[in-house]
Amino acid sequence: MIRFDFLEPASLDEAISLLQKYGDDAKVLAGGTDLLPRLKQRLSNVKYLINIKKIPGMAGMAQDPTHGLRIGSLTTMRELEKSTIIRDSYRPLWEAACAVGSVQVRNLATVGGNLCHAAPSAETAPPLLALEAQMSITGPSGERLVPLKDFFAGPGKNVMRKGEILKEIIVPPLLPGTGGHYYKLGSRQAMDIAVVGVASVVTMRNGICERCRVALGAVAPTPVRAMRAENLLQGKRLEPGTLETAAIRAVEDASPISDHRGSAEYRREMVKALTIRTVQEAAKRAAAGTGTENQDSGFLT
Repeated sequence: MIRFDFLEPASLDEAISLLQKYGDDAKVLAGGTDLLPRLKQRLSNVKYLINIKKIPGMAGMAQDPTHGLRIGSLTTMRELEKSTIIRDSYRPLWEAACAVGSVQVRNLATVGGNLCHAAPSAETAPPLLALEAQMSITGPSGERLVPLKDFFAGPGKNVMRKGEILKEIIVPPLLPGTGGHYYKLGSRQAMDIAVVGVASVVTMRNGICERCRVALGAVAPTPVRAMRAENLLQGKRLEPGTLETAAIRAVEDASPISDHRGSAEYRREMVKALTIRTVQEAAKRAAAGTGTENQDSGFLT
């Protein structure tokens, strides 16, 4: 491993100041499950490692009836996995957290790191895209909100500017009658990068799909929304022919490559199959009132 200075700021302002001072020579350390292996393999050059784990107020979850769910960027995958709020109310995100590595990895990996690393296969990206999450970013110029759909700039790249740090992820409240599902397809049962990941969040009203969001992972340079599928499904009954056509539209929003995990053609077929599967399951959960909302108040619990 290369040699570097290890810095531990006590506040967000101090961390931002250090990032400004050292610029491209510095890297932020959150969970370290992506960064540390790269440092060991000398794939990333860094002279200053800025550990933000001890900064207060950047981990944990809180709900607000007006603003929805707030997730600190340092919240670990294991915390998401063990949270009854996430499991019972934001089921797609819970399913994604459970699909990350091993328990040991989930104890370290943070949701912020998973998103900021900007891997096309990032597990939490599709469900949070389908949930229309926003990224609260803090930097020298203050705070700004960036929709997650605009956050990814390419493989391993995001839109954060020099000196900025992801503070939290904000998920807006869901409408009554909403359900969601995420499915990660891997070449092994566990400890593997997604070959394809699909998340769907559906709002049903009187048997009609009132609102639909479908997001894809590992099938494009960045995680993406399947907008063509969403537009086709909204306002319609989720009949087999409609779902089939929507799944074909979802494939049109994918641009997969072939690698050792699967061919581009295989990934296209799996996008089609998993779009149908996740939309159907999301609609089923919406009808049953599970994994979505509090039926009395219309707000997630």
